[in-house]
Amino acid sequence: MPLVSRIVASALALLASLSAANAEAPHAPAKAQQVVIISFDSAREISQWQRSRALARRTGAHFTYFLSCVFLLSRETRKEYRPPHRSAGRSNIGFAASKDEVAERLGQIRQAALEGHDIASHGCGHFDGKNWSKADWLAEFTAFKHVLTDAYSINGIVGKPDDWTDIVANSAVGFRAPYLSTGKGLYEALAAAGYVYDASGISRGPAQPERHSGIIRFSLPLIPEGPKGRRVIAMDYNLYARHSGAKEDVANAEEYEGRAYRAFRAAFDKQYEGERIPLELGFHFTLMNDGAYWNALERFAGEVCIKSDVACISFKDYAARIDKGKQQPAGG
Repeated sequence: MPLVSRIVASALALLASLSAANAEAPHAPAKAQQVVIISFDSAREISQWQRSRALARRTGAHFTYFLSCVFLLSRETRKEYRPPHRSAGRSNIGFAASKDEVAERLGQIRQAALEGHDIASHGCGHFDGKNWSKADWLAEFTAFKHVLTDAYSINGIVGKPDDWTDIVANSAVGFRAPYLSTGKGLYEALAAAGYVYDASGISRGPAQPERHSGIIRFSLPLIPEGPKGRRVIAMDYNLYARHSGAKEDVANAEEYEGRAYRAFRAAFDKQYEGERIPLELGFHFTLMNDGAYWNALERFAGEVCIKSDVACISFKDYAARIDKGKQQPAGG
């Protein structure tokens, strides 16, 4: 056989053996999607409704909005809310400024729901209910549902959308306690009130949700942050408290933004490159330290939510995956 022919034959034999070896080698299983769950508490400022919805459109994300129902009541209609152990019309966080503001907020809620976002409950008056009984919590949940359902008529707002009843019926399947303050009464009331999930927990790091007494429980993780990598709850207010003692420090806002972004990204990268446990991040509509934490969020979401193997979804979306057997919760 001529030399060239022998070289070609040897090369073909080598390729055939490599192909056979590759065919026999086991393929590594594909990694699950990395889930990121971004949520907002209280959901008051109209401009932040607009800003968050715009971020979702840019990135394909779906968010959870934990709504406080007092922002669907003006000072004139505030006595529709009767909080446990307090007189009617009391609230720790105020009320809407006017009937027109309520109408505008209702419009934002409707649009967000139609866009696939999760409209969840943060209760009404933002009271610490750790010592509330089951009956107290059931009263709070009833007040939330009443105000959300009847907000148009309560405030004398004309033009209630035809789809509002359906939107309300599909909302408020999840809850987050004000101050993340929970107790026996809350957990006894959640299932009785028809809730699917609770997002009031705190965990050492990203953790799979657990199912207890029929309720899927999510936990905000403690994530490393800052030069020393000390852990902090992955929520803007907790960063604000650490960075500037919960007081505005505009002069150092850029530094705080960078620290927040790096903490979010490091927590994401650890899961993305590792076990791919869902990463939860919490925010408020209030702009703290000149908007440092929202700026960090927008940079972070703009980088990760657009990845093909990342799903930035709501708590409701993830709970639905669990119920359909696509995700497995811890616990029983």
